[in-house]
Amino acid sequence: MVAYVRTVKTASGATAVQIVWSSRKGSRKIEHLGSAHDDTGLELLKAAAQERLVAGQQSLDLGLDRPGSPGAPLEIMATRSAHLWEALCAAYRVLGFDTATGGDDVFRDLVAARIIEPTSKVDALRVLEETGVQSAAYRTLKRRLPVFAKPEFRQALSAACAAHARLGPASLVLYDVTTLHFETDAGDGFREPGFSKERRLDPQITVGLLTDASGLPLNVAAFEGNRAETATMVPVINEFKAAHQLSDVTVVADAGMISEANQLGLHAAKLTYILGTRIPFVPDVVREWRDKHADEAIPDGLVLTQPWPSTSSEKARGIPDRVIHYQYRHHRARKTLRGIDEQVAKAQRAVDGHAPVKRNRYIQLTGATKTVNRQLEAKARALAGWRGYADGGVMPTGDGSCLAGAVPGLDCSA
Repeated sequence: MVAYVRTVKTASGATAVQIVWSSRKGSRKIEHLGSAHDDTGLELLKAAAQERLVAGQQSLDLGLDRPGSPGAPLEIMATRSAHLWEALCAAYRVLGFDTATGGDDVFRDLVAARIIEPTSKVDALRVLEETGVQSAAYRTLKRRLPVFAKPEFRQALSAACAAHARLGPASLVLYDVTTLHFETDAGDGFREPGFSKERRLDPQITVGLLTDASGLPLNVAAFEGNRAETATMVPVINEFKAAHQLSDVTVVADAGMISEANQLGLHAAKLTYILGTRIPFVPDVVREWRDKHADEAIPDGLVLTQPWPSTSSEKARGIPDRVIHYQYRHHRARKTLRGIDEQVAKAQRAVDGHAPVKRNRYIQLTGATKTVNRQLEAKARALAGWRGYADGGVMPTGDGSCLAGAVPGLDCSA
């Protein structure tokens, strides 16, 4: 961005003159030159700021008559980021949000301001002003917020996203969750303390995001902070399926979503799915392949399929037979093995007494004796590069060789 001079009202009523040198990812580098209490002082500070902006630069005399005193810079009356704003408005229209919101300019401006610079609602008005867009007053924005929070408004936006994604038969949707914490002391029934990957104790909410195969958001849902992540997936998908009258949907989710209740819910809703699975031990099909090809390197993209029949107790609970596809990737193996090498080296230094004992899965404690768990290391190295996918009817033949191509947009290389 180009550095510019701006004025800001201070709490004492004075006008501060500042130079904004850069603005990136919501963080700005600002130099404060001083504050003025009258028009004369303000003009002097502005002139000093302009001189600082062009410090060390020679001026080119074009022989033009300029207003004001000789050598005075031209006064900038207004600025506008026209290309940026027109591009954002065009994308907004392409997604159908203008029609879905009934042409609500306040909502459009708030969305665009958050894209330009993620900030608060109050500061969004400042972002719009710096962009050169005339925005509504903050009072108007506050009056519109209850409208934006209504389920009908959110459903209209979700319908616009679904229409843009052209969902139809055999649609693929991706689901994942995150948490948002609040700096407050006590919960209120919705904002409640719960499981946090960041080990926070503050009240939080759980947010579920449903996207299409390309990552386009289709639906966002919020849940109580103490609700388990696995308990959010099936309600969101069933609601979305009913709202858009989808008969055949394939759900893709990571290993954190593969609870027994979720599998039963997906099966009851007649949804096909591909769920990432944890691999606690070396699968039989992987061990058999290694025994038959002991002197060969594992080909990149190799997929091995293993039927997983339900036990009698699982069948009694309604859990159907499953099929697990195990896929191998070279780049995944390199990354995993590098991490194993680093962790084992740290464990060895701790065992030798050259480093303090910290959390390390490869350190085995037997009484006061510390050793490196070589058995765990061997298992981790044998599993490096492999990832499991539970197939819930996506591959009717049980052949996982075309796992990535079975559902358009599914990327199994991560």
